[in-house]
Amino acid sequence: MTARQSDTKPGASTVTPATPAPVTDAAAPAPVTGIVGLGSTGEALLHLLHGAGHTVVAVDTDLDVLARVAGRLKAVIAAENGPDRPDVTFTADHTALGEAGLVIEAVPEDLAAKTDALGRIISVCPPGTPVLTTTAALPVTRLAIATGRPADVAGLRLFTPPAPGGPVEPVRTALTSPETAAAVDALVASAGLAPVAVGARPAADATALVLGFLNRAVILFDEGYATQHDIDTAMRLGCGLPAGPLETLDRIGLGTAHAALTELWRRTGDSAFEPAPLLSRMVAAGRLGRTTGEGFHTYDETGAPLGRPADGSDGPAGVPVRRVGVLGSGAMARGIAEVTATAGYPTVLVARDPEKAQRALDAVADSLTRGVRRGRVTVETRASAGELLTGAHDMVALADCDLVIEAVAEDLDVKRAMFAALGRVCAPGTVLATTTSSLSVAACAEASGRPADVVGIHFFNPAPVMKLVELAHTDAVAPTTLATAHAFCRTLGKTTVTCPDRTGFIVNSLLFPYLGAALALLERHDADIEETDHAIRSGFGYPMGPFALLDTIGLDVSLAIQNRLHECFRTPEYEPAVVLDELVAAGLLGRKNGRGLRTAGARR
Repeated sequence: MTARQSDTKPGASTVTPATPAPVTDAAAPAPVTGIVGLGSTGEALLHLLHGAGHTVVAVDTDLDVLARVAGRLKAVIAAENGPDRPDVTFTADHTALGEAGLVIEAVPEDLAAKTDALGRIISVCPPGTPVLTTTAALPVTRLAIATGRPADVAGLRLFTPPAPGGPVEPVRTALTSPETAAAVDALVASAGLAPVAVGARPAADATALVLGFLNRAVILFDEGYATQHDIDTAMRLGCGLPAGPLETLDRIGLGTAHAALTELWRRTGDSAFEPAPLLSRMVAAGRLGRTTGEGFHTYDETGAPLGRPADGSDGPAGVPVRRVGVLGSGAMARGIAEVTATAGYPTVLVARDPEKAQRALDAVADSLTRGVRRGRVTVETRASAGELLTGAHDMVALADCDLVIEAVAEDLDVKRAMFAALGRVCAPGTVLATTTSSLSVAACAEASGRPADVVGIHFFNPAPVMKLVELAHTDAVAPTTLATAHAFCRTLGKTTVTCPDRTGFIVNSLLFPYLGAALALLERHDADIEETDHAIRSGFGYPMGPFALLDTIGLDVSLAIQNRLHECFRTPEYEPAVVLDELVAAGLLGRKNGRGLRTAGARR
């Protein structure tokens, strides 16, 4: 493919095949589709439609944007080395849209800007030409009426820039003509997008929840608490998100997200929507994300991300771990013991008494058997893990372990007592780890009498399934201890993110303000739990909505975590929702007792 300047339209260029594809009389002409606005959404639509065989007229008033998007499309075509496709004309001249059979407006989410863009489109396109607006929150009916041709106007509600197979909600107004409605459906099918039905109010609620979450991720990064890669990895693996929050902002476009947050802040007065200072600085500097090649991550000329480091430690080499101890007999302790034994480590699980130790071993054996049935564990691995895992009820059994993982009750007094005992029993240099996600690692380290040996290794539940481990360190930890823990987690097949010791670490500190904001919606008379969850799942691709997630975690567990976060930070976003306290007091604990937000009767 080559780019050349058009001789017919000022400010225009065309990306054309180097050798035009042969066209026979039987071949149907490629549909001509216009796109106005080449930000993150417009560019994504351009790539989808061009790949689907559309001839595209791409309009933007910024000549630098035109040049950048044209160059990126050319690079993508060269990298693919695929079959020739129809031309794309890049121009700042709206009159080029006159030949289009359908036009998509994709300018920023601003009423005045969209009204102006739609007016320009209508002025050059013949009556009956379908015109689609990509607004996510503005009223499509109002925009349609402003054009003077409301029958020709419909909407495409896109929650994030579209990708192949991604969600889109076609929006028809009461005034949309059947022909325009049919054109919308045909475009969605041609672009390979998946139509979803969400509704304006649930879509607005879901968007506000996600934008608040993304904004908090920027603040966490700006604080220097964790790298952008660790924040994205933690939320992607810890919560099953399709992309990390900073990756998502880069895809949406930092300018687009900043404008949407500013509008939400203006309208609601909620400080959670006040754009993070770093976000404002990046927008001012022109670092707008993937569209400009630089945001929280960097991107090559095709828009592919650069600079993602492999999972590993840059510090000193760790000490080999030959034998592992697990202190505790609950679900987390059993899961960790299963993980270490299946990874080939001789493992001793220490419980309070022989009966608890035996029940824990039996539970691990049952889990391994289920793993074999599901194809997750081989018969050979189950047999070897059974031989490697032993039980005990005396902490002396941990004396010859190289690494010991404490997984007892989430109670600081209990944990401190355990670490005081571990400090006495374990050999010097043994790595001592706590699985806490909301208590102080430093307090456990201090109780051990050997803080240089202590780290936090937060496994996610269920440990045999979840790939993420948060590795938390205090200022007193020895570099060798941290390196040993990091290398050990890698041998378990886990992906490790590293962060300083702080209540909530990465995942809970970002997750629970999001869940609290969802609970705050219940104060509204028109809130609908199932519709909000559906909007989050269908629109943003999250594995479950916030209310289903609260039920899964347990409302009592969620309340305890929110209380700890609020005790530590004393900021509004961590304040427990009143309704959560009331739900727990009423005995609604979630999935664990069949009574929660989405667990009654046939609700799923």
